[in-house]
Amino acid sequence: MIPIMEPWLDHEEIDLVLDCLKTGWISSQGKYIPEFEKAFSGFCQSRYGVATSNGTTALHLALLTLGIGPGDEVIVPALSFIATANVVVYTGARPVFIDVDEKTWTLNPSLLRPLINKRTKAIIPVHLYGHPANMDPILKIAEEYHLWIIEDAAEAHGAEYQGHKVGALGDIGCFSFYGNKIISTGEGGMIVTDNYEWAEKARMLRDHGMSKEKKYWHPVVGHNFRMTNIQAAIGLGQMNKLTRLIEQKREIADYYTLGLKKIPGIILPSEETWAKSVFWLYSILLKLETNKHREDLIAFLYQANVESRPVFYPIPNMPPYQGQGNYPIADLISKGGVSLPSGFRLTHGQQDRIIELIQKFLEG
Repeated sequence: MIPIMEPWLDHEEIDLVLDCLKTGWISSQGKYIPEFEKAFSGFCQSRYGVATSNGTTALHLALLTLGIGPGDEVIVPALSFIATANVVVYTGARPVFIDVDEKTWTLNPSLLRPLINKRTKAIIPVHLYGHPANMDPILKIAEEYHLWIIEDAAEAHGAEYQGHKVGALGDIGCFSFYGNKIISTGEGGMIVTDNYEWAEKARMLRDHGMSKEKKYWHPVVGHNFRMTNIQAAIGLGQMNKLTRLIEQKREIADYYTLGLKKIPGIILPSEETWAKSVFWLYSILLKLETNKHREDLIAFLYQANVESRPVFYPIPNMPPYQGQGNYPIADLISKGGVSLPSGFRLTHGQQDRIIELIQKFLEG
């Protein structure tokens, strides 16, 4: 089976984990946590990093740090992994959905203004599948209405908007280090920010709301959103190869595009002139006129020992969020979108086979 994705781990991570085990600092204290925070936030061109237990808790922590809670509203793309909306609900606030752009599959800034009211506190642009959202108009509107920008960059480590790394464009950026991400700590996440006070508040909230000055004194209600030292050791080892892994992702995407662009009936992922996508997953869209269904393509590939996946379902179509409007572009993408194998060990021969299978499916 050709897998959809797999992490890239080698001797660097093993050596650091062994060193971590030898020190005995295997839980949420130890030298590798601040080292990983510094290395990753620096890579993102951001001043401060706060490591978390996963990408979802990173988003949740960002909202809590900015004081978002009951009675507030947060604008969220209709097409994303469901965690982007769930974290808003965790705080007691309400997610307000917005449709996405047809080319980038990210939040459509032209639809923002009618959604903003006195309860709106933040916007969460998602850099979906590794392509940056169109940030300038989003940032301009946020400044006009005094809204926070929390970037969901869970899938976009190293992606760039106009030459600047995503995650450091808004107020707080959030990343995931789940096993299928470009770099992984198994589970894990991080927020990055240039604001020292927010970073310190996030650290306190991450650690049960405990005072930094007074052990076991908790001035606020906090959470256990901590990363372990072992996870941070793995992450630090991954940092040395992050730039190379991003280029591998882009090479995989270029090879797919070269082979698939001659096949009618599919739309290939775009890369806008202002963007550098990291193509976390190479995702294609079946055109409606083909009368082909994505579930059939996924099944066809699986029978040939090729793993693929549907792109995300629109969040407002799922039971917890139904009845909150219509989002035609998100629906269109979801109905025809398929993510192809995009792992680092994928060979050109395997890609050739996948391309041939897709052509065979569309011609059948």
